[in-house]
Amino acid sequence: MKPFSIAVATTLLASTLAPQAHAQNAALDARIAKLATQEEAKVIGWRRDIHEHPELGNQETRTAGIIAAHLKSLGFEVQTGVARTGVIGILKGGKPGPVVALRADMDGLPVKESAALPFASKVMTTYNGQQVGVMHACGHDTHVAMLMGAAEVLNQVKKDLPGTVKFIFQPAEEGSLPGVEGGARLMTKEGALDNPKVDAIFGVHINAQTEVGTLKYRSGGEMASSDVFNITVKGKSAHGAYPWLSVDPVVTAAQIIMGLQTIVSRQTELTQDAAVITVGMVHGGVRNNIIPEQVELTGTIRTLSKDMQQKIWANIRRTATNIAESAGATAEVSIENYAPVTYNDPRLMERMLPTLRTVAGAEHVVEQKAVTGAEDFAFFQEKVPGLFVFVGGMTKGKNPAETAPHHTAGFFIDESGLTLGVKTLATMAADYLALKK
Repeated sequence: MKPFSIAVATTLLASTLAPQAHAQNAALDARIAKLATQEEAKVIGWRRDIHEHPELGNQETRTAGIIAAHLKSLGFEVQTGVARTGVIGILKGGKPGPVVALRADMDGLPVKESAALPFASKVMTTYNGQQVGVMHACGHDTHVAMLMGAAEVLNQVKKDLPGTVKFIFQPAEEGSLPGVEGGARLMTKEGALDNPKVDAIFGVHINAQTEVGTLKYRSGGEMASSDVFNITVKGKSAHGAYPWLSVDPVVTAAQIIMGLQTIVSRQTELTQDAAVITVGMVHGGVRNNIIPEQVELTGTIRTLSKDMQQKIWANIRRTATNIAESAGATAEVSIENYAPVTYNDPRLMERMLPTLRTVAGAEHVVEQKAVTGAEDFAFFQEKVPGLFVFVGGMTKGKNPAETAPHHTAGFFIDESGLTLGVKTLATMAADYLALKK
C-alpha cells in the first residue's frame, strides 16, 4: 500500500471512530449536563460577586483568592501566583490518560459601568494617570464563574475521567500597563502548560450579541492578531500666532492619521482577509496658543494572517516617516505584537464539533466568520492544539445591533446563558479525554 493510501486510511478510521467514541460517552455527557444545571444558582452567585468587585490586569488578587479557595475545597492541587496573579488547579481523573486544559480570563477594564444592576461595579482606580471606573465590560467575570462551575461538575464525575484536567485562570487578558508583561504569554513562559504537560486546551468567551443557547465557532483563523503601534512625531515648537516659525507636529500627525487609513482602504487586499488600523490615542501640547515640539499617536492593528500583518507593519512605517519628512518633521515608529491570530486547530475542531452539537443542539451551533477582535488565548494555541468557542449571552429576541457591545459602559449579559458555558467547558474536557484515550 502506498504511503498516501495509509494516510487516507488513517483519516477514514479516525473519522469513523470519533462518532462511536462520542456515543460511548453519551451517558457521562448527560450526567454533566444535569450537574451543570444544578450548579446554575451557584455560578450566577459567583459571577455577581466578581462583577461587583472587578480588578484590572495583574491586580486580580481578590478574584484569585476566591478561585483558589474554591479549587482547594474540591481537593485539587492548586498553584497560585502564576504570571503574578494567575491560578491553576489540577484534577486527576479515576483512570490514566491525557491532559486537557480549560482556561478562563479574570481581569476587568477601565470603564465606568452605567447599567442599572444591583451588583453593578462602583470601583474606581487610577489608570494611565487618570481616575477611571473599573468594570467587567467583556464578560471575564462570567468566564471565571463558568470555569469554577465546570471544576465542580467535573470533580463529581472524576472517577469516570480517563486523564487529567488542568484549570487555568489567567490574569491580564486585556493587557498590562506599558512595560509590564502579563497574560497568557507570561503564563506559558512560566510553565502553565507543563507539569503535567497539556495535550489540548479549550476556552469559551461570552458574547453579548449572540442569543442565549447558541454556540459559535470557526475552524482555522477565528480572531485577529493584535499589535500596538506608537508613532512619535517630532517637529519644532513655536507660538501659535506664528506657525511659520514652527514645524508643526500637530498638523503632521493629523496627516499621518489620514494616511494610515489609506493603507487599509487602498493598499490592502481585503478580499483575502479583513484588516484594521485604528488610532486610539493622540497626545500633544499643553496650551491653546503653543505649537508643541512633538505629538504621540498610539493605536491598534488587526490582521488575520502573518503575511498581511508584516505588510501592514511595513506600510505604517513607510507612510508615517515619509509624511513626516515631507513636512520637515520626523516620525519614530514602534510596533509591538500583543497577541497572535486565535487559531482553532482544524483536526481538533472536527473531532469536537459533535460535542458542541450534543451540548447545545445541532441547530444552535453556528459557524461564524472571522472577527477582528483579538484574544491572547492564542499564545496557548501556539504551544498546543486548542479551540475557542463563543457562548451566547444576549437575551432571546433582542436585536444584536441594539445591545451594548463589549468594552462599553452599558455592556450586559443575560445570566441564563451561563449554564451552557459550564456544560460546554466540562463536556469538551470529558469528551476529549474519552476520544484521546
